[in-house]
Amino acid sequence: MAKRKNKKHSNLYILVVVICAIIIAYLLPKEAYKDFQETITSQPVSIKSKTLCQLEIPAPLTNKPEKILHRTGYTTSYNTQNKIPNWVAWELNPSRLTERESRTNDFLPDPDLSEEEAVTTNDYKGAGIDRGHMCPAGDNKWKKKAMIESFYMTNICPQNHNLNRGDWKELEEMCREWARKEGKIYIVCGPILYNKKHKTIGKHKVVVPDAFFKVILAMGKYPKAIGFIYKNSSGNKPLNFYVNTVDEVERMTGIDFFPALPDEIENAVEASSNLEEWI
Repeated sequence: MAKRKNKKHSNLYILVVVICAIIIAYLLPKEAYKDFQETITSQPVSIKSKTLCQLEIPAPLTNKPEKILHRTGYTTSYNTQNKIPNWVAWELNPSRLTERESRTNDFLPDPDLSEEEAVTTNDYKGAGIDRGHMCPAGDNKWKKKAMIESFYMTNICPQNHNLNRGDWKELEEMCREWARKEGKIYIVCGPILYNKKHKTIGKHKVVVPDAFFKVILAMGKYPKAIGFIYKNSSGNKPLNFYVNTVDEVERMTGIDFFPALPDEIENAVEASSNLEEWI
């Protein structure tokens, strides 16, 4: 009798241990991710000896001219040769969607550039092409200075009118919905230049891009990322038509996105392009 009782207690003990192990195994990854999330969002990223704490900042470029310009609502990598940004990056969260300022529509040469480097709105006159925002004015209504700086020409690219007012605008609006839903997203966008001779416009010979990219990272319940590629031409397509992995956008642009992420996280999210995770 005593032996059977001990065996029963032993089996019960083993069962309790197994259940506890399962619970611990289930809970630890969540705690580990919580710790990771708190750590990574405060991890500094070094860009040309200037320390930033922004996950959206790409790795420094080595294959093209790059002048980093820090603005209230975004950071831009300006290409002094092509006279357009290599990329523009910003964090978007619900507090930045508060509409305190009206759109200015006052396109300005960047005050941090020389007259030779600084594109003006006159470069676009008669070109039949829009002054397309990379970081949209609609993401900068939260502060007057942010709104003014969103119209600096270092945040602008020559963009097809139909694209600028159509499908590209729809993605901008969708990003605002995602920022509200996720609590915070990190965005990088810019031009894509194919390996060919390009049309230029204006006195400063501003290069007209072949296409545009946008990559988005969210670190909400779990890390996820998605990329988009739009040809610089007229079109009216659903959002899923433009979806690509971040890896593919990196291949086309030569830009390393989200380098502050641990390699295992970066590799996983940049290989995925599941729009259903976002909608």
